[in-house]
Amino acid sequence: MDAFYASVEVLADPSLAGRPVLVGGQGGRGVVASASYEARAMGVGSAMPMARALRLCPDAVVVSPDFGRYQQVSAQLNEIFLSVTPLVEPLSLDEAFLDVGGSVRLFGSPAALGAALRRRIADELGLPASVGVAPNKFLAKLCSTKAKPDGLLHLPAADVADFLRPLGVRDLWGVGEQTAARLERFGVRTVGEVADLPPATLARLVGQVSAKQLGHLARGADDRPVVPLEAAKGMSAEETFDRDVDDPAVLRRELLRLAEKVARRLRRGQVAARTITLKLRYANFVTITRSKTLAVPTDQATELHHEVSAMLDALRLQRVRVRLVGLGTANLVPQSASRQLGLLDDDRWALLDSAADDARSRFGEAAVTRGALLDDDR
Repeated sequence: MDAFYASVEVLADPSLAGRPVLVGGQGGRGVVASASYEARAMGVGSAMPMARALRLCPDAVVVSPDFGRYQQVSAQLNEIFLSVTPLVEPLSLDEAFLDVGGSVRLFGSPAALGAALRRRIADELGLPASVGVAPNKFLAKLCSTKAKPDGLLHLPAADVADFLRPLGVRDLWGVGEQTAARLERFGVRTVGEVADLPPATLARLVGQVSAKQLGHLARGADDRPVVPLEAAKGMSAEETFDRDVDDPAVLRRELLRLAEKVARRLRRGQVAARTITLKLRYANFVTITRSKTLAVPTDQATELHHEVSAMLDALRLQRVRVRLVGLGTANLVPQSASRQLGLLDDDRWALLDSAADDARSRFGEAAVTRGALLDDDR
């Protein structure tokens, strides 16, 4: 999807159409989650500090993210995908791989199918999308990037080598700033030059494991299958404070808010977590984590908060300034597993969570909150 969060906000508020729109945090440490193409033309990009983005684009309209709305649109998008093929692998709310090899007899060639999907997304959701059609996942993702905004790029197998060779090394999946700089320092600037390097030479530049992967990608090879609806390995949430926090009571309250958020995600995904992790980043950017694995998995905010609060207390921070706090969960299991060992336990919190979830689904996320968070201006 093209500038997904920003596009959804424009759809919700047509007065934003044609204006530079930034979706993200508005505090001193807020970052841009999504920028409309009008803002991108001014040099703004995702993950950029909001303060810098506003210096580049002072006329931008800043909108706080509404992830509930984005998830709802993403679910509608996924229904469109599944009407074409059951082999859909979501990468995020706004991106997915589709294996359409078994769909061509019903819907026509892959390129025609991609064009039809773009039309349906525009007609049914009112949103722009870019599609890459290619023989494998790496090439399809690369083509979708090159097709932006609001376009389609079809790369037949016979044209792969000619397409790849002149591209810059940064177009290879997995090549970040450091790897690109190292390759370019040794005169390797294009994908074709990577493909032509002897494996031993490439390994000396980027390491054995990376060299093998980059060598395959530079020649257009990627044998990874599309994995439909892969289960999440973990769920987490974190908050970067506008100002460093040195009050443990404030940290515990923020952890309660994060516990509520993560617990709702767990229940929505019908999973429970065995492992809980506390993450802290201090003012000097040192990051620490503490984890605990439970005997019985949980999807309840009260238990998540109890465990991370105990980890926080054990650190004895004594007014250490904290920049970021996070709560993560891992070792996810089906939701039913969280009940098997607790049939005789008090289930009032579980009933309360279920009732709160029902209320939020009917009346919105703000319909129910905890008393401890009522004076939280978030």
